[in-house]
Amino acid sequence: MAEEKIGEVVKFFAKPSVAAVKITDGELEVGDAVKFTGHTTDFEDKIESMEVNNEKVAKAVVGDYIGIKVTERVRPGDEMFKVVPEE
Repeated sequence: MAEEKIGEVVKFFAKPSVAAVKITDGELEVGDAVKFTGHTTDFEDKIESMEVNNEKVAKAVVGDYIGIKVTERVRPGDEMFKVVPEE
């Protein structure tokens, strides 16, 4: 599996378990597999849904700030990578 950096965690909301992520490279679509890494963070997740400005979107591009549900805690500064199956 190849990983390409796609964004960085800006904020984490504990109660709904939602990460706010700024997309810095490439694009992200619902259904994509992602990996979060940081000082104490290292897990993979699947994008089930995402929002931009409280609107559900199917795709996010560079410059977007997205909200996504995560299964574990993330921290500001953690990096998000898109996991791409190798061909």
